[in-house]
Amino acid sequence: MVMKTATSLILLLLLFAVLAVGGRAKISRELTTINYGDGICHLMVETQGYTCEEHMVTTKDGYILSLQRIPTGRSGATTKGGPKPPVLLQHGLMSDAMTWLAMSPDESLGFILADNGFDVWLGNVRGTNYSSSHTLINSVNPLYWDWSWDELVAYDLPAMVEYVHDQTGQKLHYVGHSLGTLMAFGAFSKHEVLSMVRSAALLSPIAYMGQMPSPLARAAADQFTAEATRWSGIQVFAPGGGPATQLVANICSHMDCSNMENVLTGPNCCMNKSRSNLAPQQPTSTKNMIHLSQMIRKGSIAMYDYGNEGANIMHYGQATPPAYSITSIPNQLPLFLSYGGEDLLSDVKDVQTLIDALSDHDQDKLVVQYREDYAHMDFVLGVNAKELVYSPLMAFFKLN
Repeated sequence: MVMKTATSLILLLLLFAVLAVGGRAKISRELTTINYGDGICHLMVETQGYTCEEHMVTTKDGYILSLQRIPTGRSGATTKGGPKPPVLLQHGLMSDAMTWLAMSPDESLGFILADNGFDVWLGNVRGTNYSSSHTLINSVNPLYWDWSWDELVAYDLPAMVEYVHDQTGQKLHYVGHSLGTLMAFGAFSKHEVLSMVRSAALLSPIAYMGQMPSPLARAAADQFTAEATRWSGIQVFAPGGGPATQLVANICSHMDCSNMENVLTGPNCCMNKSRSNLAPQQPTSTKNMIHLSQMIRKGSIAMYDYGNEGANIMHYGQATPPAYSITSIPNQLPLFLSYGGEDLLSDVKDVQTLIDALSDHDQDKLVVQYREDYAHMDFVLGVNAKELVYSPLMAFFKLN
């Protein structure tokens, strides 16, 4: 048992080292709210010549989330014919809103949308450095980390969408990458936020994960790595820094880790590697990683499995976790799906399962784009993503 747990922890640390976009990070045992004078607006947006606003919204379960708003492009010009259409960008796993700002203004989707007449809002889910506060609980308290992506679906996404809707007085477009797409699928399948969403663009869509070929992610799931970590009392997944970095360095002295990101996410063809270190690595909850591991092992989309019938009945009133039904997403909701042939996380076979589940969707409301050479991170850090992905995405938005 000790040997199996040790093996699981090693796999977990390897997974931590590459799950995020890349770059340097430190493990913080006391995650606190960072002064907004040093926030994303100041660090990443205003330095590029854009106007930026910091906003906060509190979820119904007490988590305080930060949002950034880029209301105008570099020219500062207003949109002819009325207010600018709002768009909310939602990052993936172990990342934050900087995902959309890590490249130059001509390559980053957040800036590109602002320069093309959109009112851009950037979301940060609970647990990330800029959304690490709660109305009652400090983030050093284990109870703060008692959540999975179920809570991101039920609380974080609705809070952010409702806030943007109320602030702008308009329905909004939504863009998600990776986990940000899973949040949307979950919310849409439960008919959450639909009255406030105009359309959704889902990049590297994550829904079904049973055929995921990423060797590290699958090994971590099959070895019950996240479960072993929680059993050992670790409630927060924080990549990089400290003993974890040293252990990974020791492991990598015996194997080729020069392309660890590619081992996990696929051979990204078009990333600007010289700038990818601007995207931070962010913590998430151990429970969230367990939930994702359950999806990989089972191949289904369901709520968190508490591991026994009694606990599931206590939480859900039934012996098995309720499913998220992709087929219940309204057929008339405009969806833009873009996925890559080299992506090891949003795998082609799993995406095809998703597309099959959407087979009854109105044909004029579903656009599917396939980039044969793209892997997972090319969709947010690709130097040619503006031409290949973002321009079609904006054209889609302008039609809806």
